[in-house]
Amino acid sequence: MLKSNKHPRRIFLGHATRLVIAGAITPLTRPALAALPQARRLEFDHTHTGERLSVVFAVGDRYVDDGLRKLNHFLRDHYSGEVGSIDPQLFDLLFETRRELGCTQPFEVISGYRCAATNTRLRNSGGGGVARQSLHMEGRAIDIRIDGVPLADVRDAAMSLQAGGVGFYPRSKFVHLDTGKVRYW
Repeated sequence: MLKSNKHPRRIFLGHATRLVIAGAITPLTRPALAALPQARRLEFDHTHTGERLSVVFAVGDRYVDDGLRKLNHFLRDHYSGEVGSIDPQLFDLLFETRRELGCTQPFEVISGYRCAATNTRLRNSGGGGVARQSLHMEGRAIDIRIDGVPLADVRDAAMSLQAGGVGFYPRSKFVHLDTGKVRYW
């Protein structure tokens, strides 16, 4: 559970509501409400673990520690169980990609964090597409898709943001996003 100091909008609205009821101030207008910090939420379904997660990871320009902890655990290496530290900017990239698409469906996660041993094993298995210095090992990459949204649309939305790497794997049915240099493959 988040501490009350992590919910400035909720606290403000609670105080404002009590003041309005008491007649101390006039009700908030829509422009005033629009100026309040907005919660940024992401939803995920993990294709390998079967787990689901809906979490607020940021409010305004502040990341929510509890949300980040939940995301780190959810995106753990599903082979080894090792939990890594995921770059919060990756969540910003996912949030903006979904907003660009105008959809609300959860991301289907194929791969999040990978420990070095898992990355080496996958690389040596000959499946292809696994970089020796993969950003998955740094918690800076994720492989996703969105049910009902064409992969090419997901790729195009992410590319339009110019915010990191975007890999397109139509045969494997996923798009790779990362917070590295802007590049496409």
